[in-house]
Amino acid sequence: MNRLLWGLVLLIIAAAVSGIGMGESVLGAEQWRAAFTDPASGPAEVLWQVRAPRVMTALMVGAALGLAGAVMQGLLRNPLADPGVLGVSAMAAQGAALAIVAGAAAFPGAVETAALVGAGLAGGLLILFSARVRSPEALILFGVALSSFAGAATALIFNLSPSPIATAEVMSWLLGSVQNRSWIDVAWVTPAIMLSGVLAAIAAPGLRMLSLGEETARTSGLPMARLRLMALLAAALATGAAVAVAGVIGFVGLAAPHLVRTLVKGDPGRVLFPSALAGGLMLVVADLLARMTPTDQELKLGVFTALVGAPLFALIAWRAAREWRL
Repeated sequence: MNRLLWGLVLLIIAAAVSGIGMGESVLGAEQWRAAFTDPASGPAEVLWQVRAPRVMTALMVGAALGLAGAVMQGLLRNPLADPGVLGVSAMAAQGAALAIVAGAAAFPGAVETAALVGAGLAGGLLILFSARVRSPEALILFGVALSSFAGAATALIFNLSPSPIATAEVMSWLLGSVQNRSWIDVAWVTPAIMLSGVLAAIAAPGLRMLSLGEETARTSGLPMARLRLMALLAAALATGAAVAVAGVIGFVGLAAPHLVRTLVKGDPGRVLFPSALAGGLMLVVADLLARMTPTDQELKLGVFTALVGAPLFALIAWRAAREWRL
């Protein structure tokens, strides 16, 4: 376990260094010297105020999505669950879209706050539902319904948008990106992922018991209702913070837990933090590849992860179907 964590940390450091050092502007030896010796120089501005916060935002957002995916897969006992399966991403996106169309984007932090409110509303509805219905299948169905409603509401916002500029801004935001992010964005998402990590750690014994079956979990003596609540809060907070800062980015929360699950022997409790690190690593690398892809316009990060993640999703679904048949 420790070797896995340290290996992921070293890979993240290597990816972060590459992300900060590589970009459209190729720096020469003299520019590198200026970047480290003159904070007011142009190269220093590019490295520490443009690339570094972008890399850190990608790392934190990816970690949030990876953690949320691991929690959802453990809570629902479903290898195909991800942060969007319960509608939290869609509700957060709806909140942000409404704020943009209403003109609130001119106020710093308004869009992020609206996204967090949307995610919080979704989390509250899920908590109320799970308090009455314990079945994971029912929770999934409720989440799908919530996601469908939020998607329809977002489409309605597009339809009624009074300005084509606002519509374009909403579309750009929904595609997902960490471009032009600052240290303020890093400060937005970091406390959320830390609090989510604490809640997930509290819920870990419950997730471990759920992997043995609902009946075993019920007779384990653990406060399963409270642990389920902690798991839902962790997933909702992490997903909401990620969507608030970077828009909708898919497949990271689905894939990250699968990359590390076999290395922790499938333990839902031990997979949480490696999944967060794997998610952060995935998004840093994906953002670097999106930046370096030779296109007239930079690929949106959400588009890039979808292009890569869709085949992976199909592979996971195929493997899961084989296991279910066996």
